[in-house]
Amino acid sequence: MASEGVAAEAAPSEPQARHIIYCGVCTLPPEYCEYGGTAKKCKEWLEKNHPDMHEKLYSEEAVAATLSTLSVDAQKRAAKDSQKKEAKAAAAEAKAAETKAQAQVLIKRVERNKRKYVTAVSGLEAHGMDLKKVAKEWGKKFATGSSVTKTASGGEEVVVQGDNSDEIFDWVVDVAGVPEANVDCIEDKKKKSG
Repeated sequence: MASEGVAAEAAPSEPQARHIIYCGVCTLPPEYCEYGGTAKKCKEWLEKNHPDMHEKLYSEEAVAATLSTLSVDAQKRAAKDSQKKEAKAAAAEAKAAETKAQAQVLIKRVERNKRKYVTAVSGLEAHGMDLKKVAKEWGKKFATGSSVTKTASGGEEVVVQGDNSDEIFDWVVDVAGVPEANVDCIEDKKKKSG
């Protein structure tokens, strides 16, 4: 019986799950952030949220140790590649900021029947908003039907039943953070037949 207790203790236990830290910017483990396009932001996030891991990966000793394993040519290529990646990431970031600053949000009030209106909003996706989530939120907020529809030009717009153009304008400026200069309100009337 005593030998059974010793055997039970010596038997391997269940494998334990590892706790892995994932980057809050690129969602990769920090060891692989350098292969993504946002290495600089990842490094800042890691330094802020996990200073011990940042020290382990980016301290002078760690960088020197990894560079010492490379040949002279490989070190030069690695330096060039890192500079190219940083320049590319900075250019992409600047381009995204520029397109976001220039993107227009159009709020159209369209007359359906006599005094019935629908409000169509286009251009929200350029500001990084998920149109389905926005449509659902507006449907709840205004207690009306709201959906995402495709436009004739191939884009998508959020259509809300009722004349909610003023409230939507306020929401787009306040909640979404779109500058007032980039939001246009348009009123469309159907042409009378006859």
